[in-house]
Parts: sequence; structure tokens; C-alpha cells
Amino acid sequence: MDFELEYNTDREHLIIPEYGRHIQKLINHCKTLESKEERNTMALAIIDVMGNLQPHLRDVPDFKHKLWDQLFIMSNFELDVDAPYDKLTKEVLLEKPEGLAYPKSASKYRFYGNNIQTMIDVAVSWEDNEMKDLLILTIANHMKKCYLIWNKDTVDDTVIFTHLKELSKGKLSLPENTELSVDIPIDSKQKKTFTKSKKHFTKKPRN
Repeated sequence: MDFELEYNTDREHLIIPEYGRHIQKLINHCKTLESKEERNTMALAIIDVMGNLQPHLRDVPDFKHKLWDQLFIMSNFELDVDAPYDKLTKEVLLEKPEGLAYPKSASKYRFYGNNIQTMIDVAVSWEDNEMKDLLILTIANHMKKCYLIWNKDTVDDTVIFTHLKELSKGKLSLPENTELSVDIPIDSKQKKTFTKSKKHFTKKPRN
């Protein structure tokens, strides 16, 4: 008896290969059943088998919903059954997602990063006192560090002062005789005061 080998390249294309050819054949057969009651019964059985093939996903939220979506995808959206969820359509699947709202740079000085602008805004909102002066100095020192990472040569402190004033819209400044350093010198008293102020930097949770 002669046997003719059947190659995968000659077989029907698998829409979701992870489930294998048998699941695809079951779905194809389910589409041919004339009675909707029979299709519903078989669809539920197929969903159970699909779930058993993906046990590692059982803890994923909406696991069953995902299985039904995959069932409709593998049926080429031609399976007419009653699903416990809204039936996925080809239009919804192919719908172009909305673009992500990437954060824009706080200013033309991108090398400082957006966090610097956040710190500057916080400092502007504080009342004038020793703690605010320490915060401004901390910001300026960090700006110098960021600048040197971007430009590995040197930077004059006056450049940092100018950028600080510009980013704060003229509301923050340091004495002209201030010397900036990448390492921020904080004595024990200042450190204790500044540690208490950290709560002001807590980011608001995203909606």
C-alpha cells in the first residue's frame, strides 16, 4: 500500500499555532453544525480544552475572555455561538490603537530630564526658608551632575545658575559666590531637616 506524505506547508494555515491543528479542526467542524445549540455545546467543550492547553495562564485576569476571543479569531470570526462576553469582531481586532502619550521634555535642556523640572516646581511652591535654600542648592548640584554626564568636559557654575533661573521662570536663584559640586555637602542638621521634607516629593498616583 502506498502512503502519501502530507507536509505542513500543504496543510491549512494555523491562525494561532500554539493550539495545534486538532483545535483548529474542531473549530472548523463547529462552524458546520446546523443547530446553534450544538454549536454552543461544542464551543464550550473547545474552550475547556483550550484552557487545559494553557494552564500557566489561568491566573491571568479575564482568562476565559481571552479564550473566547481566540476562539473567534481562529474561526475567522465566522462562528455563530452564544458567548458569555461581547463577541470579538475583525474590525475591533484590526482597529489601530491610540498613540501613547509620551511625556514631553520639560524644556530645551533635555539632558536635565523631567524630574529636574518637577523638583524646580516644588521648590517654587515652598516658602522662603533654610530648607528651601538647601533644596535649591541640591537641585543646582544635580543639574551640574546631569550636565557633566551629557558634556563630559566642564561647565561653569554660572551656566547652571542661568539654566536654573530660566527653568524656574526667574523664581529661583543662588548667591553668585555659591560653588556647585557634584557631591552635595549636607551637615547633620541639614540632613535631618531635608529628610523630613522628602514627603513633598511623593509623586501623585496616576489615574
